[in-house]
Amino acid sequence: MAGVLTGFAVIGVIILVGYIVGRTGILGEHARFVLSRIVFSVLSPCLLLTVLADANVHVLFSRLLIVSFLAAVACFALFAVVALALWRRPITQVVVGSLAAGYTNANNIGVPVAVYVLGNAAYSAPVVLLQLLVFTPVALGILDAKTRGSVSVRRILLQPVTNPLTLGSALGVIISVTGVHVPDPIFEPFRLIGEAAVPLVLISFGMSLSGARLLQPGSGRRDVLYAAALKVAGMPAIAWALGEFVFGLRGHDLFVVTALAALPSAQNVFNYAQRYERGEVIARDAVLITTLASVPALLLVSALLAS
Repeated sequence: MAGVLTGFAVIGVIILVGYIVGRTGILGEHARFVLSRIVFSVLSPCLLLTVLADANVHVLFSRLLIVSFLAAVACFALFAVVALALWRRPITQVVVGSLAAGYTNANNIGVPVAVYVLGNAAYSAPVVLLQLLVFTPVALGILDAKTRGSVSVRRILLQPVTNPLTLGSALGVIISVTGVHVPDPIFEPFRLIGEAAVPLVLISFGMSLSGARLLQPGSGRRDVLYAAALKVAGMPAIAWALGEFVFGLRGHDLFVVTALAALPSAQNVFNYAQRYERGEVIARDAVLITTLASVPALLLVSALLAS
């Protein structure tokens, strides 16, 4: 437990540094944009490439991934049923709210948590792939159909293929599965670049907390709070129950799958909402609220399950 608390302390201090940087404005008005772009396009793909290349294949494709998939789908469904049947929300808003309820920030927050709390960055990588290769195409297909009147199959299929995170992850998985040895002079530069991802991600996140205003009137508070409750409370509870009683997970494996489920809603949810101009405020507020609420949620999960 002491190691877990140390991990959270490290994360908290780096986020605080980012918050101070954001409040003071010492990096200029475009700093967050530049940081997020370099992390998404360069640093994180290199990190996922090197981590997955070194990872055990059995860790990548295990019962943990199945539990993560089922817990996410359960939260998607729980939000969609209430939003459609009781609140009569439009389909596009239901899609965005459902993603906020079950689409995990397995990269920006998941990687630091996996490194400092779970002990291995490889734990979050399969969830990143699952979301980019399965959940994203389905969600974008529905949003395409409802906003444009037709579905651009080519654009949807190219979405994961052209995503730097997907490309880095896929290459790492190929190296791991095939056992190919990559010479150090070629591989080490990618490892060094990837090591910069975690601190910059946390600094960027700390900067995003500066000046944020939540739950403004008319912003869909009910949707936001319901999605947030499902994400930080419902999803880890479902993952724990599935892992414990259905898949027989024990010890560290049960801790890992529950902690991954307690991660906040992904920034991608807001990106998709922005792209289609549907549910943007709901996505933004849900991402921020779940990010703040995930800290006590993860601490609780760690206190109950960390060995």
